Order: sequence, then C-alpha cells, then structure tokens
Amino acid sequence: MSDPWLPSSPDFWRSPVRGPWFTSVLGLVLLVGITVLFVTGLLSYAAYNPNLAAVNDKTPDKGLLGFYLFSWPTDPPWLYRLTQGVHVTLGITLIPVLLAKLWSVVPKLFALPPARSLTHALERISLLLLVGGALFEFVTGVLNVQLDYLFPGSFYPLHFYGAWVFFAAFVTHAVLRVPLALRNLREMRGRGEMHGWGEVRGSGASQGAGGVDSLVSPRPAAPTVSRRGALGLVGGGSLLLFGTTFGRGFDGPLRRTAVLAPHGGPEPGDGPGGFQINKTAAYAGIKERETRDDAWRLVVVGRTGTVRLSRADLSELPFHSAALPIACVEGWSTSDQEWRGVRLRDLAALVGHDAPTDVLVESLQRHGAFRRAALRANQVGDGRSLLALRVNGADLTPDHGYPARIIVPAAPGVLNTKWVARMTFGEL
Repeated sequence: MSDPWLPSSPDFWRSPVRGPWFTSVLGLVLLVGITVLFVTGLLSYAAYNPNLAAVNDKTPDKGLLGFYLFSWPTDPPWLYRLTQGVHVTLGITLIPVLLAKLWSVVPKLFALPPARSLTHALERISLLLLVGGALFEFVTGVLNVQLDYLFPGSFYPLHFYGAWVFFAAFVTHAVLRVPLALRNLREMRGRGEMHGWGEVRGSGASQGAGGVDSLVSPRPAAPTVSRRGALGLVGGGSLLLFGTTFGRGFDGPLRRTAVLAPHGGPEPGDGPGGFQINKTAAYAGIKERETRDDAWRLVVVGRTGTVRLSRADLSELPFHSAALPIACVEGWSTSDQEWRGVRLRDLAALVGHDAPTDVLVESLQRHGAFRRAALRANQVGDGRSLLALRVNGADLTPDHGYPARIIVPAAPGVLNTKWVARMTFGEL
C-alpha cells in the first residue's frame, strides 16, 4: 500500500470535486480558447512583417516556423485592433480556467510508475510540456501586458518559440485525451450523475490507474461545494477578469474599468492629443532641441537621391486625412483618431518611386527595439498611410510623435513610428 502522505498516493488527493466530468468540461473550454489564442498570436506575429527586413524580424532563426507568413493587409483598418484585443483579453480571461484545469489533473503529474507503455509515456511527456508551456506562455503574456519585463531576453522570441512548444504539446495531448473527454461527458449525461457527487463507477475500473477516473479520490473528503458550484466559481473568476480587462480597447470611461491593465501608459489628459500612448517622449529620450522647427529635418532617400524637408516644406505638399485607430501588442487600442499629413506614396514619388515600394523608417529615438521599422509596399501604397503632422485638428504633441509620425491602417502600434527622422524608400 502506498504512503498516503506522499503525492504519488491516490489517498493524498482527497477533494471530491476532481473527476472526469469536471476535468473534461475545463479541457474542452481550453481546447477552443487556446486554439483561438494560438491563431490570433500567429496573426500578430505576421502583422510585424518579420520577413520584410531584419529590423522587423525578432526571431531570425525561426526557419520553418515562419511558413505561414504573408503581407499583412491594410483592410479592414481595425484588423489588428480586433485580433490582438481578442488575443490578450481572452488570454487573461482563461487564466482561472487554466489554473482550475491544472489543479484538477495535478494527481496525474505524480502518478507512479512514470510510464506503463509507449502511449502512456508520450502522454506524460506531452503533459509535462503542456503544463510548463502553459505557465510560461501565460506568465510572460501577462507580464508583457503589464509592461513588466522581468524575464531574461526579449519577449518576442521567448513568447514565439514558447508558443510553438506549448501548442505542439497541446495538440498531442488533445489527440490523446479529447475522445475520452467527450465520452465521459456523454456517459455522465446519459446516466444523470453529473448533478451529484458520484462518478461513473464502471469506467474507473476499465480505465485503470492512469485513466481520467484515477482523479477520483478513493477516500474523498466531505464536500464543501458541488462540481457545478466549482465550475461557477471558475466562470465567475473569468468573468471578473474579462470585466476588468476588455475596456482597454475603448476610450473614455470604459477604459477606466480595465483596472488590471496599464491602459498603454499614463493617462494623456484631455484635448486633441488626449488618447492613449505607450512611450512618452521623455522615456524615448527625445530632446526638445531636436524637434524645434529650425533644427528638425526629415531626410527622404530613394531612387533619385535624397531630399531634406522641414515641417514647413511638408506643409506645402498635398495634405490628406485618415481616421485610424492605434492598436498595441499589449492589447490596448484607441478609437479612430483623425490624422492629417502627407501620404507615404507621395513622399516615395518625391524620390523617384512612382509605384509603391517598401520603406525603412528611422526615429529620433536612439534606444529600443522599434526605433527603426520597415513597411511593405502595400502599406506604403494605401492612400490612408500618412506621415502625420496633425491629429484631431491640432499639431501632434511630443508624446504622440511631434514633429512627425507614421500612421498606417491595421498595423501594430510599434510600426507607426514616432519622431520620424529618416525614410528610405526601395525594395528591402
């Protein structure tokens, strides 16, 4: 008989809540939710255009993992706002479900012997990678949302490679366990036992010590909550996190409900520039003397040479307007702001590029991963893609990128470079 004081003993885990139905319900919720997270995460990675130029590629050794990459579209203009908002909000909402799922299967992590067959060994390995990968992805994701980069290295490659390891284990585990989970739910619904504390007794003997029914304690403690009550507690936790997170994607009073998020930075105040920012001019090291009208010049380089333009020179070029949001990888976004400036394709034409072409944009900012960013020809060619000098009827504020910034429909916020100093047009 195994020692009941050791976690490898079934007698160690006495909660009567654990069982096939509880675990199966949580598992099916995660099956759908994590699949959506994975797809929206890949879309976010594609939006950064990592195949375009080295400055955009934070995972240069991705190899075959970049098989799905494509030129990110500019329509609809709210595309990145939607996909990344869903990715971050859903990820936070699923945290209680993930923790409850891990709690429900923790006895299996300590089950002995470690492997009884090749299939069982594969399942155990996938389970370890699944648990480790899930914790890594959710923890790094939450830290990124909170702008707390406590982990070693860059968030982008860590989260990208971690996602592939986690999802590979997730798929393996799902292939092995989903049929059993569905069978458990059907059996218990048919027998009407999901309302009480009993389990489907016959299946436990048939599945053996390693099956899902091994989660049922042979000596359960006195119940303090029903399984449905436990699911209600998990669902309530998820609703609470959703309610205190989703407002980050809206302006006005609703944004203030997102108390668990930094809202993309400090509150910018009222007025034409009163919408969210990520990094301030002070944080980026932008000096006022660099942005004065008598000092700042935009350097535009292309096929026919180099042009240097002051703000006054830019003001003499045809101006265009575009109503576009800003959406950030941390999951926050703004509503449409009214931007006004010179179209990128008009600047390209100034230096000999009559047809849309790629552009490398460089900022006055001297430090940071995205002080330089590349845009694809389809983004440059969109008539709403601007070098903006004004927003909402007023000049840009320093924190919004004065004297000039990029704004492109559907692009991640970091590609909408602020404090633009140089633009180099041509195939990258």
